[in-house]
Amino acid sequence: MSRPAPTPSRAAAPPDAASRRDSADGARPRIGRVAEVRRRLPARRPRPLLISIYAAVASDGGILGPGERRRLGRFLLRSTPAAVAGAVAAGLAMGLFSDPWLVRWQAAALALLAATLGAVLWRHAHRGGGFPLREQLELGALLLVAAHAVSQASEGLAGPGAPLQPGVYLVMAFLAAYLGRGASLAMAGIAVGLEVAVWYGRGSGHGALLALVARCGFVLLFVALYRVVLATRVAAGRRAEEAAVARRRRELDERAREFRLLSPEGGEHDESRWAEGAVVELEAAVRGVVEVAEQALRSHTCAVFLLSDDDRELRLRECRSASDRVERDAIAAGEGPLGAAVKGRTAVRLAGGVKAAGYYADGTRPGALLAVPIVDRRGDHVRGVLVADRLEDEPFGDADEQLLSRLAAELVRAVQSERLMADLRRTRDESERFYQAIERLNRTAKPREVFDALLELAEGLVAVDFGAVTLCEEEGGRRLHRVVRARGAEGARGLAGLEGLVFEDNPGLVSSAVRLASSLPGKELKVSEAMVFDPATRLKGLATLKVVPLRTGGEVLGTLVVGSRRRAPLDAGALRQLEVVALQAAESVLRARLFEQAERLATTDGLTGLLNHRTFQSRLDEALGLALRYGKKLSFLLCDVDHFKKVNDTHGHPAGDVVLRGVARILAREARSTDVVARYGGEEFALVMPETDAAGALVIAERIREKVEGASFETEQGALRVTLSLGIATCPDDGTAKARLVELADGGLYFAKRNGRNQVVTAEAVRAAKRAAG
Repeated sequence: MSRPAPTPSRAAAPPDAASRRDSADGARPRIGRVAEVRRRLPARRPRPLLISIYAAVASDGGILGPGERRRLGRFLLRSTPAAVAGAVAAGLAMGLFSDPWLVRWQAAALALLAATLGAVLWRHAHRGGGFPLREQLELGALLLVAAHAVSQASEGLAGPGAPLQPGVYLVMAFLAAYLGRGASLAMAGIAVGLEVAVWYGRGSGHGALLALVARCGFVLLFVALYRVVLATRVAAGRRAEEAAVARRRRELDERAREFRLLSPEGGEHDESRWAEGAVVELEAAVRGVVEVAEQALRSHTCAVFLLSDDDRELRLRECRSASDRVERDAIAAGEGPLGAAVKGRTAVRLAGGVKAAGYYADGTRPGALLAVPIVDRRGDHVRGVLVADRLEDEPFGDADEQLLSRLAAELVRAVQSERLMADLRRTRDESERFYQAIERLNRTAKPREVFDALLELAEGLVAVDFGAVTLCEEEGGRRLHRVVRARGAEGARGLAGLEGLVFEDNPGLVSSAVRLASSLPGKELKVSEAMVFDPATRLKGLATLKVVPLRTGGEVLGTLVVGSRRRAPLDAGALRQLEVVALQAAESVLRARLFEQAERLATTDGLTGLLNHRTFQSRLDEALGLALRYGKKLSFLLCDVDHFKKVNDTHGHPAGDVVLRGVARILAREARSTDVVARYGGEEFALVMPETDAAGALVIAERIREKVEGASFETEQGALRVTLSLGIATCPDDGTAKARLVELADGGLYFAKRNGRNQVVTAEAVRAAKRAAG
């Protein structure tokens, strides 16, 4: 029996010529191109589940597709815990669990709760990770309604009084301690709502209202108490952990100083942390030495005592003993057999009943004792004692002494190895900082950047608390010193007004360092009483100070002044590096000065010191653009010295230069700080006045005109007086284009020239005059 061919849902269109040609040419089938287009289209978002169900029911078949069925299944699974908890809560509100005739129903409900709770826990264990808020709420709600159900069922069986009601409080306490803060608060609200629902389901009688308030109060009290107790315990644990870490770090730093891995004043943070790791390694080496000595010598006690920083006390650092009475506190370094080994710098052997070992708290008298000093070959200093004793009267021999001496030497070699690693690391870090300093100074292009970089590098190289940079200049045959940059930490007082201080040459440290071209002072001095800058300035709160000259070639440009609050002298190696950095800084200062000079020559007029024409044009474009963008006024002023050609022809061009410089000084002095003043060309000058209307510009222009008219310019041919003619144009009143403003201001200037000179004419006045003339 042949199966009929399936009927297509729509008539198949005959292939056109193009599709036949594509197939004949071996092109991809059309269905492949359609699939590719579909892949390129953005993915269609799935419809909400309820809309999909409604569409399926409203359709002819009423059948959900595979995707909708899977989504519906996941939705039902996710909703099951909340549905079960809600159903049981409704049963509690209706009092079904307190009815003794519904025991089977109650057992089934409790079994369903247990199964749902197990499913939630299994899902969490299968997925792993932390509890999200939704699962916390599901778990808490299931446990809470289960506790209420058991309590209500026990009340129905045993009579009023709810003998298992405290179980609800215990569950709440568990949830408050286990769940997060938000879930705990939500559970407290659910618990209170459940109590209210049960009370309302029983008739909401006034007699049970007091019991309701008490139950709700107990629930909230348990939650609050457990949250507070938990937070307190966590905070106490965190504080104890931090205290233990800090105590361990102090112990490690103390051990590092005993092993001479750190200086007595301490070190930088990175150095201290490295020393802690070195101490851990050395402690392991000390334990190994003591263990070997104990096994090889069959000793009762074998211990390592190290000298304190002042070499006055011996402190126990490692011990292996059958006795628990070994002294843990410090003992005097000059007493007993241990003191004899330290002072004599040689091994001490005692036998036949030692009168006083000195390191037993109960005065135990060993039968034999051997103490070997731990001598550091670098400096030939005694660092401690390695001691072994026996209770039996069995003397130590030469071989025992030789073994213990070799173990002490091995301990010293371990310390020296760690020191060598520390020196290598320190040298590497200092070299890296040094080369970084040189590279950074080479990148700076402005003097201010050089000063800031130099002070920051000085702080990194020698760990100073105060720094200042001074420059010296020759002015009128006198040498002046100026503090160009200063910074200091708290405790370095006297900084108020220090930056910008100018003082003449004097016997102070800064002036002397410049004269001698060498670092000062050569020896320690009392900084608070020393004259560093000038007699009126004193630096207080500093214990050490160094002034390093900034030299380049045979010239001293200034000094670098650094100081520290620590009384220990500054490290000689770091100071040498600082002197090299100061040399590089001097080169950078000189290069920055040359850069500033080149920049100034490129942007300013060499005769008057004002902006040149090219720079003025760019500044005018910027100011005009800002005015148009923010809708502000802007006035442009163009002025010209009257009869200037006559001044040049009559008195000479040098006299004309004096006049131009004088007029430029008046313009710069009378202009505001926001105005742009420039030499426009020849004897013409220009001003750009942002946020200034025509009336305001007229006031400023009149003030400038009057100042120039009243000024006298001293030349070799005598005093000269000149006047100015000025023209003003305002944006946007007279136009918004730069060329138009320049044209109108120039028109006002020449209108003033043609009508008597020595006056100010605005573009509006020119237009009014033209209208009046017809």
